Amino acid sequence: FRILKYYFKLIHYTLKTNSQIFHIQWENKFIYFDRTIMNLFYKLLGKKLVFTVHNVNAGERDENDTVLNRLSLKFKYMIADHIIVHTDKMKLQMETDFNINEKKISVVPHGINKIIPQTKLTPSEAKKRLNLNYNEKVLLFFGNIAPYKGLKTLINALIKLISSTSNFILIIAGKIKGNEAHWNEIKDIIEKHKLSDYIIEQIRFIPDEEVEIYYKAADVLILPYNYIFQSGVLFVSYSFGLPAIASDVGSLKEDIIEGKTGFICLPENPEDLAEKIIQYFQSDLYKKLPESRKHILEFAQDKYSWEEIGKKTSSVYQSLL
Repeated sequence: FRILKYYFKLIHYTLKTNSQIFHIQWENKFIYFDRTIMNLFYKLLGKKLVFTVHNVNAGERDENDTVLNRLSLKFKYMIADHIIVHTDKMKLQMETDFNINEKKISVVPHGINKIIPQTKLTPSEAKKRLNLNYNEKVLLFFGNIAPYKGLKTLINALIKLISSTSNFILIIAGKIKGNEAHWNEIKDIIEKHKLSDYIIEQIRFIPDEEVEIYYKAADVLILPYNYIFQSGVLFVSYSFGLPAIASDVGSLKEDIIEGKTGFICLPENPEDLAEKIIQYFQSDLYKKLPESRKHILEFAQDKYSWEEIGKKTSSVYQSLL
């Protein structure tokens, strides 16, 4: 009833508003209905449609792509007046996978995350809250736990790391997304290799007010994705000035400057990930982490400024009007 009431309000608003442009960021509950009927409804009322595409085809990423999914996405992208993507690689995929004219696509970067509350909590205080020692090297895996996130690769890399030194700690903070079989498989690996002492598990939804603790307690964020277009988690990390090690998938390479904001590793390769983690902890990026955090935050505020994103988005609106 709540969802139907929402759609009723949306239809009612569309009928009465004189807004000429509808900028759609996310689909609602009934995605196929949204992609087809609702978009046709907007167009019949003379609205110009702008879509921000955060994932070109999430079904492909989640390994549950279907003919219906691709056809409905194709319809949605064809009916749009303009499409905003976050990277050049995403733009290329729109052109090749869905045959969208490049003139209809604009690249507008993902902005730095400013929603997560930040206090005067220091990294050392954050470590104390999680009962971590100052000499422990803290890795952070943050966000939904799903097969495409590559957590299994990170767990296997951890096995290799602790075989040479025991002062690594991995924080896993996030909820299980979809089938729990994937998480159960990871738990079996943790148990088999006796990794429990090296892992802090927070397997739940992390509310905004707690996020700061994990990003400030961590020495580096690990994004071991098997498949992704772009990661919002990276921009949360940058908002705390935390360096990141990420797989070379999607457009992550475009957003990480080697040795300055983090490192890039091979996807689904625990050996290479372990090597990059060791390389990071031997680098000045880690040895001068307080300075590095400050420089990363300055870099992100400059490159991913919401003021610049606003100007680019505004120019899209002006071109349509």
